[in-house]
Amino acid sequence: MTTNEVLDALGDSTRRTLCEHLAAGPLPVGQLAQRVPVSRPAVSQHLRVLKAAGLVVARAEGNRRVYALNPLGVSVLHAWLDRIWSDALAAFKTAVEQPTQEET
Repeated sequence: MTTNEVLDALGDSTRRTLCEHLAAGPLPVGQLAQRVPVSRPAVSQHLRVLKAAGLVVARAEGNRRVYALNPLGVSVLHAWLDRIWSDALAAFKTAVEQPTQEET
C-alpha cells in the first residue's frame, strides 16, 4: 500500500464514511450498508477498493464478511499527515521568524 493508493481510496465520500463507521469497530457488510445511502452491492464495491488500498481487512464469520480498519493502512495515512503537518509548522516558524520591513 502506498500513500497515493490510500489517499485515492479516501477520495470518495462514501468510502470515508465507511471508514468512520469502522473506526468504532468491525462490522459486517449488511450493517455497513444500513448506515450509508447506497446499495449493498455498492457498499461491497467500496469495501473492495478500501481493501485493495490496504485500509480495511475482512474476515469470514459464518456466511458473512466482517470488515475492520487495517492499522497498517491507517498508519500510512497517519505518517503522511504527520509529514505534512511538520512541514507546515516549519514553514510557519520560518515565516514568523522573518524580520518584517518595519524591523529592518
